[in-house]
Amino acid sequence: MSTGLGTIERIWRYPIKSTGGELLDEAVVDARGLVGDRLYAVRDAEGKFGSGKNTRRFRRMPGLLQLRSRYPEGAAAEAPELLDPDGEPVPDPTSYVRHYLGRDDVEVAREAAISHFDQLPLSVLTTATLDWVCAAVPGVPVDERRFRPNLLVRTAPGTPPFVEDQWFGRTARIGGDALRIRFERSSERCVMTNEAQQDLPHSPLILRAIARAHDMRLDALATVAQPGRVRIGDTIELT
Repeated sequence: MSTGLGTIERIWRYPIKSTGGELLDEAVVDARGLVGDRLYAVRDAEGKFGSGKNTRRFRRMPGLLQLRSRYPEGAAAEAPELLDPDGEPVPDPTSYVRHYLGRDDVEVAREAAISHFDQLPLSVLTTATLDWVCAAVPGVPVDERRFRPNLLVRTAPGTPPFVEDQWFGRTARIGGDALRIRFERSSERCVMTNEAQQDLPHSPLILRAIARAHDMRLDALATVAQPGRVRIGDTIELT
């Protein structure tokens, strides 16, 4: 017996890690995640990837969220375009980020042996949880771009926030295709949720609210149990 979770409201792909992404009507999902998602990253001379935090694999590079990336005509077989803060594509992404960041040791590089993902291939967020964040920080502009999900799921009225926690360890079917994903755990959030991007201003209140209410965690991270295709309007059901 299946349990309906909601419908796919928006699909996001981020061709260049830590930049703003692109909205899709549909996407192919393979074992790695949405095809082309975070396939490229800004990499420094030490092999660390541009991110919102400093870790063993990542280097904090403020300002990347003011940029966006997309695949020409949506074709992930090609190298992605990098868009400047005005939304214009730049002719040479590596030259541009070197000037933009004021560093000559960075390049826009395709994923090789080391994964560009912070954790797992797919991030799923519900409108119930997103609405809670909006209510928790009145006056601060908030939408799902703060949390960089791949899938935003429209849930039924009255669904409690952080409902994603109830899905861990379960498998879900998406749409009428073969796509199956397995929910594993939630993301531990960092200062990237507070950072300015395009029309969203910087605010430390967002991370504080999540820390107080839910131990810095928000969304459901998933692995791909069976590849397939996801489309806006698809139903998502626990199986």
